[in-house]
Amino acid sequence: MAESAPPARERFLDAALLVMRERGIANTTTKLIAQRAGLSEALLYKNFDDKQHLFLCVLEERTPRVRFDPDAAGSEDLFESIMTLVEQLMAFFTRSFPLAASVFGTPELLAQHRDGVTAHGKGPAEAVTEVRRYLEAERRAGRIRRDADTTAAARTLVGAAFHQGFLAAFEGRDDVAAPRRVAAGIAGVLLPALSPEE
Repeated sequence: MAESAPPARERFLDAALLVMRERGIANTTTKLIAQRAGLSEALLYKNFDDKQHLFLCVLEERTPRVRFDPDAAGSEDLFESIMTLVEQLMAFFTRSFPLAASVFGTPELLAQHRDGVTAHGKGPAEAVTEVRRYLEAERRAGRIRRDADTTAAARTLVGAAFHQGFLAAFEGRDDVAAPRRVAAGIAGVLLPALSPEE
């Protein structure tokens, strides 16, 4: 018996990822995505509100995810938890940067993309918000100092991971070289500023 084709939504996501990698989101059209998927553009709009919605779905479903459960705070070694978080952030940024970089080509493109993404309740600041939420959960578990600046710590972790992802993308790599070692270095520098005094 022949295998059935993947559902249309999955085909659109796969096609969008390929086209956005090749052309960047600014030079990607829904028509090109539909052609790559072998489906109609009208069907694309039955599955996604607009190109920004499709882009956000690609980020959420076709790039490495940052996974942490604030309810699990305190259950693993803090250094290991932060190191894993940094590894996941680096992987996400390395894969997503080439997709989104083209929107910075002109102020008009950036404004259009920003408005579209914001209309869906998303944006790049979300990464810092989520990491801060995780750090706050670790503080409640007693593993981070009460006076630690979790916003600054989240910005530091996200910023360091973004820079490593940018460098990997700039070098044409799909991942950061020696990600575990790099993540350990970043976590090791930040941990003393967070750990409660003994």
